[in-house]
Amino acid sequence: MATSIRLTIKSIYKNLTPKEQSIADYILKEPQKVSHSSISDIANDLNIADSTFFQFTKKLGFSGFKDFKMALLTSDDYQNSMTTIHQGITQDDDELEMAYKIFDSNISTLLDTKKLLDKQKLKDAVDFIDHSDRLFFFGVGGSEIVASDAYHKFLRSPVNVVHNADYHIQLMEASMMTEKDCALLISHTGKSKETIQLAEVAKKNGAKIIVVTSQIQSQLAKLADIVFTSISEETAFRSEALASRISQLSILDAIFTILMFRNAAGSQTSIGKIREVINKIKE
Repeated sequence: MATSIRLTIKSIYKNLTPKEQSIADYILKEPQKVSHSSISDIANDLNIADSTFFQFTKKLGFSGFKDFKMALLTSDDYQNSMTTIHQGITQDDDELEMAYKIFDSNISTLLDTKKLLDKQKLKDAVDFIDHSDRLFFFGVGGSEIVASDAYHKFLRSPVNVVHNADYHIQLMEASMMTEKDCALLISHTGKSKETIQLAEVAKKNGAKIIVVTSQIQSQLAKLADIVFTSISEETAFRSEALASRISQLSILDAIFTILMFRNAAGSQTSIGKIREVINKIKE
């Protein structure tokens, strides 16, 4: 399995049952112990049946316990379990140490998300956008900030882009989409009722759906034609949702750059028009 066990668990964690989350926490905390234990030993530690742990490994995409253990032994989860990039900010840290740990946390977030990128998904996403009449950006709450940033970025492309911060207007826009349009939706949890409704309306109208989320088994992800997963670590005074923004912005930046290079001539024309207008304002 190309994706590390740790990243796989994080991408489905919010959709696990409480018992499954306790198994996940155990694996994340003790990867070396798990890799050298029998299924019975692990089950005894967790006070669960052997079959319960076996089914959890199947949920992660493995054929069974042996397959899971082999993947864990050869993964970065095992190799790096004794050292952590981000140890967490404490009250005793000085200002520079706090800043360093935030930077380290952001770097870790980007590296984890980078490992989940897929060449075919990137190509297909750009194909959807490139062949669409209009590209709509949807996001609610904190995700609206990411959607707005993406809209601002993609305005420089030859693509006809649409975005509005107001949810009701977004819903109206989704209702007017057609099979020739593409919707790009951002939601950290993938559980936002408003964002799910936007996806359902757009999909009903035949539009292509691209989703950026941290939970690949979320209801929103299941509505998508293409899903990009953003991984993040929670820190003191900063939730996972806030931390995931940097990875979401980077995913969208990558899609934007690929699109611009694919349409080099048209992109230069669009950028030239924008620069010309902005320069006139400065004069």
